[in-house]
Amino acid sequence: MEFRDLKTLVDLRKVVELEKLVWGFDGEDVVPIPLFVITIKRGGILIGAFDDYGEMVGFVYSLPGLRNGQKTQWSHMLGVIPGQQGLGVGYRLKCEQRNRALGFGVDLIEWTYDPLQAMNAYFNFQKLGVIVEEYGENVYGDTSSPLHRGNPTDRFVAQWWVRGARASDRNKNVASLNKSKALWEVAAINRAEPSGEWVRCGSVDLVKSERELAVEIPSEFNRMLSGNPGLAREWRTATREIFTTYFARGYRVMDFSLAKETNRGRYLLVQNEM
Repeated sequence: MEFRDLKTLVDLRKVVELEKLVWGFDGEDVVPIPLFVITIKRGGILIGAFDDYGEMVGFVYSLPGLRNGQKTQWSHMLGVIPGQQGLGVGYRLKCEQRNRALGFGVDLIEWTYDPLQAMNAYFNFQKLGVIVEEYGENVYGDTSSPLHRGNPTDRFVAQWWVRGARASDRNKNVASLNKSKALWEVAAINRAEPSGEWVRCGSVDLVKSERELAVEIPSEFNRMLSGNPGLAREWRTATREIFTTYFARGYRVMDFSLAKETNRGRYLLVQNEM
């Protein structure tokens, strides 16, 4: 697998093709070639992954930004074609992006992701070591992507501090894995309860105030979006209330653990020291 910066119009046209393939976007939501051209000339990062036949199989794209006066990169897209997903291509693209950002003197890369997407959560926390303390409601509105299927596009804002210890290869970090196992012993604000082939969000206890708390989500939200959209919306409403409530109380999300055998995932919320 080869990874390289994308600069030619041929490469940029291929990126647009991958946008449509990976997300199912129509023309309205696709990032256009002129925007790629401008941002990579002025501090943006656009890296492609190529297989042994020279075909582009994935890309990562970020724009230069500012947060509290500090230089950042806003990672707008990370896409890998279906046949290459789950093989480590996305992780290697993020590592390449991290290296470029460090070369620019950037300490922080941010991006959004759906908090109900368990595999994305696992990747972001267990592989990359992000933290989350910001929740946006219906950030992108209605989109042309069939992946969203009419569900509000609520998003976490992931913070990846690329110079910090959390940005190391956490999938090889035994301490991190042991901590994730212990996460299932933390008091939970809600429970994912079996209901036929699905899991429903059980009762929600917003009174809990322990320093460490857990939030459970379904592990197959994509399948739920198509197979039981009403239940998917219930999960969106319940978790939106949980996260916005506890973020307002000074909590942040620090970890995630996945239990596919019970169709659940668990976030770890930790209250900031005041």
